[in-house]
Amino acid sequence: MTRLEIRQHKSAIGEKKGAKQTLSALGLRRPGHVVSHDDSPSLRGMLRRVAHLIIVTDEKDGSR
Repeated sequence: MTRLEIRQHKSAIGEKKGAKQTLSALGLRRPGHVVSHDDSPSLRGMLRRVAHLIIVTDEKDGSR
């Protein structure tokens, strides 16, 4: 299964409650924080919700 590296690059200050909760569920706490998760449809939905705050790369080859 593919692992995705997720980096928060913008602050959640001023964002809606749902976006903040999604970042928290992903395990992201502050800009620059990086987490890794297995790719899944539910994860993709979460990433779509906060796409403007994060950068996603494929862990094995580093592509975006």
